[in-house]
Amino acid sequence: MLSTCLATALLMTTGIHSAGMLPVNDTATAKPKYVMVIHGGAGTILKSQMTPEKEQAYKTALEQALRSGYTILQKGGSSLDAVEAAIRVMEDSPLFNAGKGAVFTHEGKNEMDAAIMNGKTLAAGSVAGVTVIRNPITAARAVMEKSQHVMLTGPGAEKFAKEAGLEIVDPSYFYTEERWKALQKVKAVDENKTQLDHDADTTHKTSRLGIENKDNKFGTVGAVALDRQGNLAAATSTGGMTNKKYGRVGDAPIIGAGTYANNATCAISCTGWGEFFIRLCVAKTVSDLMEYRNETVQQAANELIMNKVPALGGDGGLIAIDKNGNIAMPFNTAGMYRGSVTEDGKIEVLIYK
Repeated sequence: MLSTCLATALLMTTGIHSAGMLPVNDTATAKPKYVMVIHGGAGTILKSQMTPEKEQAYKTALEQALRSGYTILQKGGSSLDAVEAAIRVMEDSPLFNAGKGAVFTHEGKNEMDAAIMNGKTLAAGSVAGVTVIRNPITAARAVMEKSQHVMLTGPGAEKFAKEAGLEIVDPSYFYTEERWKALQKVKAVDENKTQLDHDADTTHKTSRLGIENKDNKFGTVGAVALDRQGNLAAATSTGGMTNKKYGRVGDAPIIGAGTYANNATCAISCTGWGEFFIRLCVAKTVSDLMEYRNETVQQAANELIMNKVPALGGDGGLIAIDKNGNIAMPFNTAGMYRGSVTEDGKIEVLIYK
């Protein structure tokens, strides 16, 4: 699972523009320098199915996450501190499938995954299948900074987090009525069906790899940032799939698949059908295309999300910021909760295409 993701030899298609990407001005004088981008999951997010109150709740939560990270960056703090702070805000909100809002497994538990990476040193840490750590992203950072390892899982990760002084909570802390009802609804239809988040599409969807996903829902949260010292960082956190079994782990905690940062190129956090992001090593491949093919962050991100992932039958999106403060936020679903902030503090939050 943790083997090195090799660069993929891809023929790039230039000039592609995703509906999910903020425009990047090519003129040096007008180009905004972004310092942070976040996402709260992608999927069939339709305005017609969103109440004004819920839409505003999402926007408020995303703005709060952006402000928490921007405050750190504005004061000269590190990109690592910024992405962790932004993720913690979303982990503490029941709106997102991470931390407090994590979905339930087949056994009726909340199993969470998270990862963080330092673009300056390529140091990284992640946890998977944790059930009692209030903020999995903080545990991932502890693995990176206080252990000799990159990934810890299950009870071992929880024991490590407790010894590191992190906040441990009773599993009941993660219970939310909405997520519990979602589990019961899925199991009532099919005991073996798994479901991601943020989607109202109930049609059958089968990938070229023979995997069927009936609901196509993605509810990961992520953040990428560039600090004043020129250092990049990426972080991702998720509750995974509703009704998942057997300790399933997606792409979020796998360095190079769902999370990656390198000062030479960019920082990336993905959200989507994790099995496909793992197979394509999406995050690392975006970086490799920039490093070895001299592609822009926009071109590289689009190639993976708009071409390679859907070619296999997968869906989702990603956020990325390069070493110069250019961003990309492509997605191939109906919507993606996302937001950005520039160095002057201008915040933009988007949901739909």
